[in-house]
Amino acid sequence: MAYGIPADLVDDHLAMGESQAIMCVKRFAVGIVQVFGEEYLRSPNAEDAARLLAMNKARGFPRMLGSIDCMHWSWKNCPKACHGQFHGQKKGSTIILEAVADQETWIWHAFFGMLGSLNDINVVNRSPLMNKIANGELPLVSL
Repeated sequence: MAYGIPADLVDDHLAMGESQAIMCVKRFAVGIVQVFGEEYLRSPNAEDAARLLAMNKARGFPRMLGSIDCMHWSWKNCPKACHGQFHGQKKGSTIILEAVADQETWIWHAFFGMLGSLNDINVVNRSPLMNKIANGELPLVSL
């Protein structure tokens, strides 16, 4: 998983077939969700939002939940058919990660998959997080 290589590339090294390697990765992902999902793989609830607002207000940033950023990550194994869409600002293909984190480095939102050819403004315009904000789908918090 860490190297982003096809499942059948490690057949000889791991002495298992492609389908077995894929099944192991799926089991690993399900295990991560079962163990950590309730606490870490979720959006902030009203209690979390109130705590973040209080913490940021004390630091001089009233009404701020976290910091949003868009990062262009190099995509070494981009398929040739997608290369034009994912061609980043620099050499090679990139994929964009949009993330929101607080000062404790708790990641409250992460979204991969935007085309590397987009700039940050276009990413924010297509962001599922910004859609939730615009549609009023976030938890209500009294200030």
